[in-house]
Amino acid sequence: MRLTTKGRFAVTAMIDLALRSNNGPVALAAISQRQQISLSYLEQLFGKLRRHELVESTRGPGGGYSLGRKADEISVADIIVAVDEPIDATGCGGKENCMGDDAGRCMTHELWSNLNAKMIEYLDSITLRKLVDDQLAKGVSIEEVPLKRAISTVPVVKPIKITAPNSVFALGNAFSK
Repeated sequence: MRLTTKGRFAVTAMIDLALRSNNGPVALAAISQRQQISLSYLEQLFGKLRRHELVESTRGPGGGYSLGRKADEISVADIIVAVDEPIDATGCGGKENCMGDDAGRCMTHELWSNLNAKMIEYLDSITLRKLVDDQLAKGVSIEEVPLKRAISTVPVVKPIKITAPNSVFALGNAFSK
């Protein structure tokens, strides 16, 4: 069993979001910058998290994402399952056909099946609130760094330089040269 980047990034992004949720919606671009996770990847993950009602989105200026439930009502297992991360140590994906299509279960199927149950039980016992509290206890700073935006708040005024002829006569002169 291994946890892929999908599950790791989803949990990390949810911790980041929960840390800053008291200040209103959090932009994915800000999470992307802080956690060094691709913005397009975060958009995919948050689409899945939104469908499982773990986050809510707010559109428009000042929009972003906020938690869909209280942090103490969201478990790590909820996050991992929401992003389609399989928690399975068996070789058969729980289908009990470890030895092939019709050959049945392998000798260690029960071992790996029990491990799956323990992992799910453990991940279900860890809440997002606990992870946030752990980060705060470590002294993680949550001050907001201004996000670099592509759209300036100050209008850019540039003089317009016209290079086209401004009359029929100037047009004729431009072609006679």
